[in-house]
Amino acid sequence: MENRRSFLIKSTLGLVGVSLSPSWLQGAPSIIRSYNKPNSKINGVQIGCITYSFRSMPDQSAEATLNYVTESGINAIELMGGPAESFAGMPASTLDRRKFYQLMGKQRRGESLSTDERKELQELQKESEAYGELVAEWRSKTDFKSFEKLKKIYKDAGVSIYAFKPAAFGQGNSDAEIAYGMKAAKALGASHVTLEHPSNDAHTQKLGKMGETHRMAVGYHGHEQQTFDFWDTALAQSPANGLNFDAGHYVAAGHTDIMDLLKKQHKRILSMHTKDRQTPANGKGNLPWGEGDTPLQDILQLIRDEKYRFPATIELEYAVPDGSDAVKEVQKCLEHCRKLLG
Repeated sequence: MENRRSFLIKSTLGLVGVSLSPSWLQGAPSIIRSYNKPNSKINGVQIGCITYSFRSMPDQSAEATLNYVTESGINAIELMGGPAESFAGMPASTLDRRKFYQLMGKQRRGESLSTDERKELQELQKESEAYGELVAEWRSKTDFKSFEKLKKIYKDAGVSIYAFKPAAFGQGNSDAEIAYGMKAAKALGASHVTLEHPSNDAHTQKLGKMGETHRMAVGYHGHEQQTFDFWDTALAQSPANGLNFDAGHYVAAGHTDIMDLLKKQHKRILSMHTKDRQTPANGKGNLPWGEGDTPLQDILQLIRDEKYRFPATIELEYAVPDGSDAVKEVQKCLEHCRKLLG
């Protein structure tokens, strides 16, 4: 490290051709700390990324996830629960989630299940419930020091965590688990937690009040059910409640008033998922950025020009092309943002 520090200082001296002044020396440590670290804040707009974007990558550990983030050039993230909780020691699940969700989907759609499928689904449900109880017990004993350690590891690599999304805030979770999720978010340095909007007014009220208690904001995410007034009840219930808005899904739902929504709710938008989807008339596709109908340029430039404070979170949901991977595609999304904000 000393050799590297000396090299940087001498290189800079050679470029400017002057001797070090005391003020320059005072600034040297910050130059060293920022050397070779990611920076995705562009002209005042914080471009972030949800780590769900890297779900197709082979290693889902916290350490590997950090590598994906930094390789992508991202310096701020919405962190999914998996990498953080596994780092903190949460027991791993052996549940065949692919099969479980496949059978659950058939059941929800009203499709008939064979006798063997019904039996298998029952067994998977029992296994899921048992694992949920195991996780709840583990969460009740967590001391949060591991989350603080993870925050430091990410911070040292130049990455901040602005949002945390564990599966701890659903209607099936206890108040103790909800409190755990908010405390873990605080230990990670997050300003807010995120979850899918539960479409239950009593639950959004409870989450908002618990958010007030734990000094943690709660961002509700939506898909194509989003409307202009989708969040109004939750926002009225508590100042801790806010939007985890999804610009792409809003366009795919057929709404044309996205700019009006951003202007109205910008103070309550905690973070915004960003993707390029088509309108219903064009098929609702999830496409590489620049090929869909989401007005990305207008959105990003509005955030820049009005100095809105919420991050624009890259969420990679279009199909990763053959020969590429999620890291390369997130890099492309970030580069597209640079062009739009340049």
